[in-house]
Amino acid sequence: MRLDKFICQQLEVSRVIAGREIRAKKVTVDGEVVRDSAFKLNPDSAVEYDGNPLQQQHGPRYFMLNKPVGYVCSTEDPDHPTVLFFLEEPSAYKLHAAGRLDIDTTGLVLMTDDGQWSHRITSPRHECEKTYLVTLESPLSEDTAQQFADGVQLHNEKTLTKPATLEVIDPHQVRLTISEGRYHQVKRMFAAVGNHVVGLHRERIGAIALDAEMEPGEYRPLTAEEIASVGLTR
Repeated sequence: MRLDKFICQQLEVSRVIAGREIRAKKVTVDGEVVRDSAFKLNPDSAVEYDGNPLQQQHGPRYFMLNKPVGYVCSTEDPDHPTVLFFLEEPSAYKLHAAGRLDIDTTGLVLMTDDGQWSHRITSPRHECEKTYLVTLESPLSEDTAQQFADGVQLHNEKTLTKPATLEVIDPHQVRLTISEGRYHQVKRMFAAVGNHVVGLHRERIGAIALDAEMEPGEYRPLTAEEIASVGLTR
């Protein structure tokens, strides 16, 4: 990669500004000042800007984030802060959420710059399961689990929801696993059976579970096993 392109990505500046910083002797490669914007970096080159090391990216990136309330999963939003706020990573703006959560929903969000990988999570064809901890306004009706297993009719939808699994924790809290991702699906499923969701927290996507010790706003890279597990979905 050209040095000026690398500096553009790392500092999130234009090519003109990157070239100016390079000519100003602010960039070193392997301990030597380099003033040539077209200098070709090796994969193992050690680059510093103003004495601060810059990390080269090799291949796609994958992270899990514990999303708090009040943040949206889009990369840009004029009215609300986005989950990118929490990612202290080079060129974080290139990452996207593989399966979004509403602004008032918390829990597991997977962030990546690998479009094919995220497609295996979001595509209806792969039926990737997601598990949610749901807090309800009214006590759960006895027949709700069977209704969800059979499929329910959502408002303005032509087909029933696919079979879903409901685990009862107490009358006001349940764990729901679904294999599709319709718009506001969990909230609409409970509305369809006469209840109202007052709290929603995603615990799992496929085989990837949110780390229990991660505080809201914290994130970490996925393990190799977690990354590979996405390819095992249907």
